[in-house]
Amino acid sequence: MEQNIITGVFLPIAIAIIMWGMGLSLVVDDFRRVLFYPKAVAIGLFGQLVVLPLVGFFIASTFNLPPEYAVGLMIIALCPGGPTSNLISFLSRGDVALSVTLTAVSNTVTVITIPPLVNWMLIHFLGQGTTLQLPFLQTVVQISLLTIVPVALGMWMRAKRPEFAAEADFPVKVASVALLVLVILAAIIRERAIIVQAFIDVGPATLMLSAMSMLIGFSIAAILRLNWSQRITSGIEVGIQNGTLAIALASGATFLNNPAMAIPPAIYSLVMFGTAAAFGFFVNARIGRRQCACCRDRFRLDIFDLNCTKGERDSEIPATAATAPSGRVQTSTGF
Repeated sequence: MEQNIITGVFLPIAIAIIMWGMGLSLVVDDFRRVLFYPKAVAIGLFGQLVVLPLVGFFIASTFNLPPEYAVGLMIIALCPGGPTSNLISFLSRGDVALSVTLTAVSNTVTVITIPPLVNWMLIHFLGQGTTLQLPFLQTVVQISLLTIVPVALGMWMRAKRPEFAAEADFPVKVASVALLVLVILAAIIRERAIIVQAFIDVGPATLMLSAMSMLIGFSIAAILRLNWSQRITSGIEVGIQNGTLAIALASGATFLNNPAMAIPPAIYSLVMFGTAAAFGFFVNARIGRRQCACCRDRFRLDIFDLNCTKGERDSEIPATAATAPSGRVQTSTGF
């Protein structure tokens, strides 16, 4: 009964609240940025949707994890970012507008990509004889109800009552982090009999995944010459995933219903805060500030980026932007 309440009631409600809170910080223009700033968005999405799963697959294969833990590690690698990444991007002096856009788009795309890729990982790690599968249409509908619908409701609330959305945005983000912690604790308590051994078995792999994904995301953005704040955001968006959704996919009664697979996402969700703190310190160290001195204006990103009204966010779209002599559109966001 306790397990049914956690996975059947508390977990879906927690995800819905977290995603509704994310919707409060979104406007339609966050999706339009994909058209106007394709380079930064494409690099970030490539890191999230292609590089991160490949890194996860490499680690799951080379660390010789138990099959259930290998699948669990891949589930977190296949999940999109969440509102936590937006908050960490802000605290790390990243490009908050880019972070919000990447989170919005990745949550939309992964609704379609998660079922087939997770099914392939189940067959690869558990064998052809496994009966565990995610029915495509059913899973798409369920993930949409847990993520897309609450986000849409949050966006609708922001459009109708922008003052309320602005006031509620930060408290809801704090509540989202608290809910994430509760979900992690619930997953750990559920498997308390094996949790110490689980940390020994999968802890190093989750740490490697979190650290490598952040560094690779940052490095790709640097190689492709994004500005410093966008490099920070790229690293964070690739390395900070929606642990609550991953735990639900692994242990939810209407998904895989396998508590052991929820252990890697739960441990990853704890580890990622430590690696994010180390990453934020690294990129804002003296060498980072020196390299980005010429871009100091781009660091003037504050909570306004998340709390501005739709009309204020419209000013970031090139319809009102100036055109440089080279023909490239220049805006204050630095995309």
